[in-house]
Amino acid sequence: MYKISQFSKITGLTVKALRYYDEENLLKPSYRNEENQYRYYCDSDLQKGLLIKYLRFLDFSIMEIKECIEMVESEEDLAYILQEKINIIEKNISKEKELILKMGLGIPLLDKVLKDNPYQVERVEIDSVFAGALRFTGKYSDLAHYVPKLYKAVKNNKNGRHFNCYYDEACTEEADIELCIPIKKQIKDSNIKCKWIPKIKAIRTIHYGSYETMHLAYKALFEYVNAHDLTVLTPSREIYIKSPGMIFHGNPANYITEILLPYEIDGKAL
Repeated sequence: MYKISQFSKITGLTVKALRYYDEENLLKPSYRNEENQYRYYCDSDLQKGLLIKYLRFLDFSIMEIKECIEMVESEEDLAYILQEKINIIEKNISKEKELILKMGLGIPLLDKVLKDNPYQVERVEIDSVFAGALRFTGKYSDLAHYVPKLYKAVKNNKNGRHFNCYYDEACTEEADIELCIPIKKQIKDSNIKCKWIPKIKAIRTIHYGSYETMHLAYKALFEYVNAHDLTVLTPSREIYIKSPGMIFHGNPANYITEILLPYEIDGKAL
């Protein structure tokens, strides 16, 4: 274990900065003496400290560093984050470069995706959950505007994975969408409604990878629906187990999304 002064020398981070990172829950010491409140750091803290120092050297903001700490588990993950940062800088210089980058992504090979994503469909029962909800009618692209508003309202009251409820049976130009985050207690915010999301029985599958190929998961679900003569109800749900952050999107290949379609048989929800 290292005292804060020793850890400062090792990492090159000032004592003032280390105390600030502790307050911001960015780099908390592994041990704190309850009598004198002295901070002590271990070797596992060192790797995080050096990452923070490197990101600060690259002029990352505190908010950006927080997302990096949560996302980065390997050098490959960090490489994706750094490339995203480059893209953001290039976008500020020239919007045309962003278009070039998008064109360079290429066309997905659907046969390969199908083989890499064997979807298992099952019937499940989902308990009711108390959530902070924000419902709007608009374009799917408007989610980028509303999601940060919901997270800002919920803050540290989050008690589970963010999920969206989609009230339309099909894709529409003006979609009816409800963003939900499970919460620990009531929130006082005029933009947010605190409510119990009802218990449902649904068919479920898990999609691994980019949202660009999520249609394959829905294909598997609807094949199951048609084969078993089920009637799909609304709203459907997408639970974002591993998803983009507020600033960085991370590696799309690592995204994990749980999809739930409520159903009934012969007019009865089962």
